[in-house]
Amino acid sequence: MSENIKTVQNDFDFIDINSIQAEKITAPRYSYWASVFRVFFKKKINILLILLFVLLIACSFIIPAIIPYNSYENVTDAKTYNLTPGAAMEYFGGGFNLKWILGTGGQGNSIFAGIWASARTSLLLAVICAAINMTVGIVVGAIWGYSKRLDQILLMLYNTIANVPYILLISVLVYIIGSGFWSFVFALTVTGWLSIAYFFRTQVMIIRDREYSLASRCLGTPINRMISKNMLPFLTSVIVTFLATELPSYISMEVFLSYIGIGLSAEVPSLGKMIQEAQGVFMNYWWEFWPPVIIAAAITIILYVLGQNLADATDPRTHM
Repeated sequence: MSENIKTVQNDFDFIDINSIQAEKITAPRYSYWASVFRVFFKKKINILLILLFVLLIACSFIIPAIIPYNSYENVTDAKTYNLTPGAAMEYFGGGFNLKWILGTGGQGNSIFAGIWASARTSLLLAVICAAINMTVGIVVGAIWGYSKRLDQILLMLYNTIANVPYILLISVLVYIIGSGFWSFVFALTVTGWLSIAYFFRTQVMIIRDREYSLASRCLGTPINRMISKNMLPFLTSVIVTFLATELPSYISMEVFLSYIGIGLSAEVPSLGKMIQEAQGVFMNYWWEFWPPVIIAAAITIILYVLGQNLADATDPRTHM
């Protein structure tokens, strides 16, 4: 019996318990944004779309610098009107010329140079308007949803402005203040942030009364810290989803308003203006109509798909 006890004692060793080591968690480190990009780039289509979008941006800013666009460049020479790509290159030198690779428009203007100058305008307009509206909308919406004092005032303002059609409001503003680039930005942003703020007001009100927010409030956490630490990080995927629809919507809005004749002024190149000018002759002069349509559609679709896929990737439930 004693020999068996000795054998068992030799098989087992006593280990000292270290309280500090016992508190350490051996789980792997987790980085939210690293996981977001891992999920995002897992879809190969996103890599292809990013490369295409980078190419569009490069062309939109580099080509206008190399080939300046002037829609009235050849307006005094009627022989340059509505030339096919081959006829345009033959007329302007007889050899290959990138400027005339898509022919000329109804005023002898270069379609190729016009497309990229117009695409630059659309991209700048979308980024500026989205940055202003999203920033103001998120900040005001977060304060609006948390502060009960401001709720009645802002809700009355929203109900008043929301009953006015957005297109009508923009049209009136453009007619009053002019149709320049910054006037158009002002028309799209003066009330554009309000609907975004109302949406985030609802989201913040949902999070405001959850257990961890109530606990932070009981501990005396300041309002600005409550909003920046408890609420906005939770809404990351919602913000990205909203941004995915906002960016292409401004491009579509510019194209539509320019198409119906109340968009940007004549001196500002615009995809909508090019489409509007070619709509009556697109059956005979297809090279004037379809290239700007394709570029406008490509920018809008790429931005929307990338935004939706990024919104899915920012959802923590996909980080499994």
